Amino acid sequence: MNYKIYVVRTKLQKFYDNAIKEYNKRLSRYCKCSLLFVKNKEELLKKLSPKSYKICISSCGIQLSSEELAHKINHFGVSGKSDIAIIIGTNELPYDECLSIGPMDMDLGLMATILFEQIYRSYRIINNQPYHK
Repeated sequence: MNYKIYVVRTKLQKFYDNAIKEYNKRLSRYCKCSLLFVKNKEELLKKLSPKSYKICISSCGIQLSSEELAHKINHFGVSGKSDIAIIIGTNELPYDECLSIGPMDMDLGLMATILFEQIYRSYRIINNQPYHK
């Protein structure tokens, strides 16, 4: 699986960046995840691949449990959807699905960090591995 997580912002605070790097290191055994920054919607449109399955993250989206997200990720792999684009920071572009981390608005860095953590948790669930060491 190949995840490209787009954040409509130029950078994140260092503590978010460090946390994401740690989760990305852990995820490297399961999938490829990359964090990409774009300045605006126009730049994002240029970077999005037409073959990608596009997921918008917004407080208005559908909330899933960790187990439901794991099931969805597993289904992507089984159904051949291996190129996933996850968009944080705008919901004004065409997307295939809109998910929510929670009903409250939050900092984009926190949202990206939680997303990486939940993808990692999903792979631990899919592989019947304990989450905490």
